Amino acid sequence: MKHFKGKSASILVGVIIVLFSIGAEAKDLYEIKCIFPYWTGFAPTFLARDLGYFEEEGLKVDIVFDDDRGNVLPAMMRGDVDCSERTIGEYLTRPRTDETTGTAIGTIDLSLGADAVIADGSIKTVADLKGKVYAGEPNHPAYMLIQVALKEVGVAWKDVIYRPIQTADGMAIFEDSSIAAVGGFEPMISQTLKATSRKGAHILLHSGDYPGLIVDVIVIRTEQLKKHPDKYAGFLRGIYRAIDYLNQNPVKAKEMMAPHYTLTPKEFQESLDVGVEYTSYEKAVELFGTPGQQGKIHEVFDTLMDIALEHDLNDVKLSADKSIDNTLLNDLWKGHKR
Repeated sequence: MKHFKGKSASILVGVIIVLFSIGAEAKDLYEIKCIFPYWTGFAPTFLARDLGYFEEEGLKVDIVFDDDRGNVLPAMMRGDVDCSERTIGEYLTRPRTDETTGTAIGTIDLSLGADAVIADGSIKTVADLKGKVYAGEPNHPAYMLIQVALKEVGVAWKDVIYRPIQTADGMAIFEDSSIAAVGGFEPMISQTLKATSRKGAHILLHSGDYPGLIVDVIVIRTEQLKKHPDKYAGFLRGIYRAIDYLNQNPVKAKEMMAPHYTLTPKEFQESLDVGVEYTSYEKAVELFGTPGQQGKIHEVFDTLMDIALEHDLNDVKLSADKSIDNTLLNDLWKGHKR
């Protein structure tokens, strides 16, 4: 998904449970156990907690990093976690069905350049990939980007030679002259372009070319959302108040967020400079729409769902309306301070 997602942070499910259990006793606070990849796009969750916004909402939010999606969905299905933050494209793939727990209730960040496809000098446009080798990790943002771009220029996926790889291997694989293009995310993209010996290597396309396509959403265990919608409305308020604080106090906010990723504030800023936008409340409403009115995220969902089906990333067509709930965003601040 982006700058740090390739960094291993996978943990055993038993460890997840133990970590969430530590200090779980907090009188009069409703506990939310949240899990997401090691990616600075999710940092406002830490900021909201550190600023005390969650506690003001009567919440205790526990956070654990885990890059492995294979751990997250089973944990949510068992009830070990209540909250996950990931791209909408990752959300809708196998083994999810319309009955699987997990409802998207808001956004937290947009990728506007952090995910990309690089190519050698012979590939000037996406159409030039016809008959050439593209290497990338399946079900990652760059994979979705290349599908959309190829469809736009009328090149069928079957006419591109696809080689599945791990993103972490992308830099070495790009040195193979038989590989025309490689998909990935920052910092792999920038590092590869700096280190490669291939002449004319360049960014062929990136997530900034398709604003809103690569978006990270906040997903809540459906059973808990139905029982306690007010608690998760409070969770959203905490997130968007933290993003407001970040916009008003960028230096202080980044000083607070950086240590959670073992980064200096400068390194943290560099992780955002590649093309990351934290979504304000207003942007979230624009993307999610209002009750009875679909937003941009529904269109993106359907586009990526078609790709998932075409490429055997799921067996069933999911409904955007069943997966996305925009009701909490409506009147989120009514009776509450912002």
